[in-house]
Amino acid sequence: MKITHVICQVLRVGKVAAKTASCQDAVLVRVRADDGTEGIGEADSSPEVVKAVVDAPFSHNIACGLRELLIGENPLETERLWQKMLAGTVYFGRTSVTITAMAAVDMALWDLKGKHFGEPIHRLLGGKRHDAIPAYASILFGRDGSETAEIGRRWREAGYRAVKFGWEPMGKSESLDLELVRGARKGIGDEATLLVDAGLVWDARTALRRSHQFADYNLGWLEEPLRQDDVDGYVWLRDRSPVPIAAGEGECGRESFRPLIDRHALDVYQVDLSRCGFTDAAYIKNRVEEIGARLCNHCYTSPLTVAASLHWLATCRDAFLFEDCVEDLPLRHELTIENVQAVDGTIHVLDGPGLGVTLNEDFVKSTLVAEAGR
Repeated sequence: MKITHVICQVLRVGKVAAKTASCQDAVLVRVRADDGTEGIGEADSSPEVVKAVVDAPFSHNIACGLRELLIGENPLETERLWQKMLAGTVYFGRTSVTITAMAAVDMALWDLKGKHFGEPIHRLLGGKRHDAIPAYASILFGRDGSETAEIGRRWREAGYRAVKFGWEPMGKSESLDLELVRGARKGIGDEATLLVDAGLVWDARTALRRSHQFADYNLGWLEEPLRQDDVDGYVWLRDRSPVPIAAGEGECGRESFRPLIDRHALDVYQVDLSRCGFTDAAYIKNRVEEIGARLCNHCYTSPLTVAASLHWLATCRDAFLFEDCVEDLPLRHELTIENVQAVDGTIHVLDGPGLGVTLNEDFVKSTLVAEAGR
């Protein structure tokens, strides 16, 4: 069995708004083998930049586009191919966008492998521990506390028992920060789990002050209060915060996660399959479980990453919550034939071969920006 094509497609739906939300566009990687089997993956990154990493020609032995490294290889050898891609991109890879491109390829390879063997990816990863996982509705804050409360009420009425609010306008002022969290708690009620994603807005001392102020509202976690590379700050904050600290969504692969894990910097490690791929996400899972911390997926993209996240998180010992993005965008609801979303606050693990989802090819054609491959 050999890889014959690695095709990278950029999709875009209408005008991209100036807000912190993925899935206004997407980048897909399709890996095809000589027996006709195709695997599909995606990266949560700048689509055209990922495409450049995949499509780049050979420059020299450690600066090579991913397609050049993969054509003719056996797609079932996922660990070896991850290491080959890593070695062949040393001069422009290691911890950033190249890893996200590798993650899309890796997701596609695991999808292809699952289809080849007729098995869901969670079985190839060692077996699922959960058939269903409680989901939290993941959504952006409103403009103020009142609008945030209305958003919270909507998703509680939809059956979610946990809601996360994130990013702007948090960080503009202390009074607005408190108003937003107060509104969020009011909207979802006292019994639901409230999660807050600050969106990288504070220094460590401000974050500690906010964690004490927010503790009155019984947060499940405070997410990314600091810059993503401020490992020292996270270690300092986690040791002092009265609420659990979560982060990791922006980390790309095991080397990016390593300092956070080695230093026990977080309470909850959030792994995005569209930035880490299955191969490195499995390694990260084992390391985090070794230190007794908790794992959650990060997913604010299409049903492909939702499906990948389900397969991976189902293999985790303590799959206590699943991030279910509820923002209403076409790429979330029309990219695949299957609707992969929580029902009454619970999301069920897929059992079909590979990722267990099927691309809506008509939708792909209608949103396709560019395509290349051979």
